[in-house]
Amino acid sequence: MDKSLSSLDWSLVQAFLAVAEAGSLSAAARALGASQPTLGRQIKMIETQLGAELFHRQPRGLALTQTGAALVAPAEAMRDAVRQITLTAAGQQARLEGTVRITASVATAVIHLPPIIARIRRLEPQIAIELVPSDDTRNLLYREADIAVRMYRPTQLDLVTQHIGEIALGVFAAKSYLAERGVPQKLADFAAHDFVGYDTNPAIIQGFKDAGIPVDRDFFKTRCDDNIAYLELMRAGCGIGFAQTGIALADPELVEIDMGIPMPTLPVWLTAHEAMRQTPRIRRVWDLLADGLKPLVC
Repeated sequence: MDKSLSSLDWSLVQAFLAVAEAGSLSAAARALGASQPTLGRQIKMIETQLGAELFHRQPRGLALTQTGAALVAPAEAMRDAVRQITLTAAGQQARLEGTVRITASVATAVIHLPPIIARIRRLEPQIAIELVPSDDTRNLLYREADIAVRMYRPTQLDLVTQHIGEIALGVFAAKSYLAERGVPQKLADFAAHDFVGYDTNPAIIQGFKDAGIPVDRDFFKTRCDDNIAYLELMRAGCGIGFAQTGIALADPELVEIDMGIPMPTLPVWLTAHEAMRQTPRIRRVWDLLADGLKPLVC
């Protein structure tokens, strides 16, 4: 084997993949946090080392040559292997100290996790916690987070999950809204009321359909996907909405309403990559998160 190929530098492959995915040196440099000239030199180096042109230079960026396109898949496999090496090595760290990165939905991160994290910090002062509030799915396989708190069961391979329980949901409206519009007494009365729904999330519409009540997006006269803002819209009197009972019952501005139909529940799952789950600090934070979340579920 050519010695130059057997010693191919991963940083050059990483630069190649970044440019292949971004389509330009400038965009790839931003993604990697590198300078454009440095990235340009790395592309020239890997082309020289491989003895092949990987990109066509175009006015608006770079396009893969036939050779470059053929190298994308093996380069991606190399990237996955490097990430797996990193995960496995991190999973062998034995000390009960370091940083644990937790991701959760914005509502969970804002409402439920702060007191749990405060307890973790009191019990384990050598463990630093990074909290990532996000309604996007964070990829545990790529170390964007160490532990995820999910309101659904993740299905990715190589993940360890634990079902903590189910959070009860209910129907609520602000006292101000009910004082103006009246309290619905039976299911038929709800047709005359305003509802707060989601914008793009289909969960509430699907919940109505599961209860045998077909509605569409236009049924909801106020719509918002952010659960914190959603709760504030309900509190302001925009209409009847849905919320975790533990949160809404503690709010003096909200009143629970009986729609006369069974309400779904919200599952709570802890998730981590299996290579990281047995790392002492992550295992410890996992157990403390589970303990802290259990009082919220039924």
